Amino acid sequence: MKRELKKQIKQDELVTGFEQGLAWVKAHWPEVRITIAVLAVAGAAAGALAYFQSHRDREAEQAFAEAYEVFHTPVAKDLPPGAERPAGPTFGSKEEKFKKAAAAFDGVERRFATLPVASRARYYGALCRMELGKLDEAEKALNEAAAGKPTLEGALARLALADLYYRRGDVGKAVDAYRQFVSDVSVPFPRDYALMRLGSILEDARKLGEATASYRRLTEEFPTSVYAQEARRRVEYLQTVVQG
Repeated sequence: MKRELKKQIKQDELVTGFEQGLAWVKAHWPEVRITIAVLAVAGAAAGALAYFQSHRDREAEQAFAEAYEVFHTPVAKDLPPGAERPAGPTFGSKEEKFKKAAAAFDGVERRFATLPVASRARYYGALCRMELGKLDEAEKALNEAAAGKPTLEGALARLALADLYYRRGDVGKAVDAYRQFVSDVSVPFPRDYALMRLGSILEDARKLGEATASYRRLTEEFPTSVYAQEARRRVEYLQTVVQG
């Protein structure tokens, strides 16, 4: 009997609570209706924002892909003699190609400045300027791309800066930049290329002992690298030069 009484009391409490809640809703219906409308609008806005962001991301990637395609379009006069002409478009000159690619990457960076694709576009735009001989402009863009948290684009920008210094004729600065890069284990990019490039620059500068050390470090730290075989060959060659 007590159990049935307790059950009835609980049911009465549920009914009473429901009735009270219903009465409150009726009494405050204008406010409740506004709240429901606001929540509906907020939900619709969130859905619209998600759709807009997704659409904008796709638009940004498409624009970058088009610029990237220009960047890799061949120059007709640079094709090997006797090579079959590509089915797609070609450029008449390197200058024409990289001017168009730079403009395309600049457009991506401007239109999608708040998206990650902008840093990629800035990096490739800088590479175009390097090819056009605009080293000061390229250096500025690469420094911007290399700043901030470690990213793949930032690591690539640091490597490009080292190459830029070498192109400018500042061998010492290029060597320092490559050494800093290969000593930084936090970079999200394989350091074997940097070691190979460093060894090559040192070898050209006739610093054969330092060049050998760079090649040897590559073979020890990255034995399966695509550069490892060539690095071993350079070590053997430089040893014969030093001994001879």
